[in-house]
Amino acid sequence: MEDKGPQGFSLILIVAVTLLVLALIFFLLIKIYESLYLWIFKKPPFVHFYLLLRRMPQYGRFLLENEFAFYNRLSHQHKRYFRHRVQSFIKQYKFVARDGLDITDEMKIKVAATWVMLTFGFRQYLTELFEVVILYPDVYESYNGEHHYAEYNPAVGAVVFSWKHFDIGLDFKANNVNLGLHEFAHVIHTASLNDQFSAAGALYTDMFKNIMEYLAHPANSRNIAAAQFFREYAYSTPHDFMAVILEYFFETPAEFKHELPELYGMVSNMINYDPAKY
Repeated sequence: MEDKGPQGFSLILIVAVTLLVLALIFFLLIKIYESLYLWIFKKPPFVHFYLLLRRMPQYGRFLLENEFAFYNRLSHQHKRYFRHRVQSFIKQYKFVARDGLDITDEMKIKVAATWVMLTFGFRQYLTELFEVVILYPDVYESYNGEHHYAEYNPAVGAVVFSWKHFDIGLDFKANNVNLGLHEFAHVIHTASLNDQFSAAGALYTDMFKNIMEYLAHPANSRNIAAAQFFREYAYSTPHDFMAVILEYFFETPAEFKHELPELYGMVSNMINYDPAKY
């Protein structure tokens, strides 16, 4: 009987290569479509697509419902997406305790939910610019010998928080001082400028340039100063300006939109989300 093994192997190889080429073509078409859609409509064509949603324990859902007004304003389906992203963040990043702090599941969920809130308008919402979240019980001495409440240290791939002050930022939502939002905003800013978020990162980068150009006009900067809406620290550096206004954007969106509607609109476009709608 004639041995057809080599011919069969060749056929399998041809099919495999064909499928690979088709997959690459499909991927390229998706990227082209996404780029064109982003260029025309100034937003990604889709944000949420998951083959399998991660489940969150009931206590985690209860925590989100009681601690995050942002979560409570979401639709039922988007709450499922939010929980999935929180669980994905916890799985992706390592949590490390310092100075005797015991890290609980509650702490992990609060940290993860803060990140997810900031990136909920992004399709690609995780970054490789950090690998670990370090939590201290209170003010700590940083690598440079200075004392901090929080910092993002890209050199060691870490985001660091004083848990005491992180938690205070969640408890007092009316004062627009939220340590988690502020420090994670620095990470998102850096990651976007380093092309870490695909289409969302490109949109963020473009809108950041537009905001800087907007601020460069004397009339616009005078209007912002006259509103006396942002705290003084916002005007330290462009990076801090973005971090501070994102705190205001999520904590008091209606007031922000009322006081500075044009700037609010640009920030909304930048992160592809408008909390004032919900």
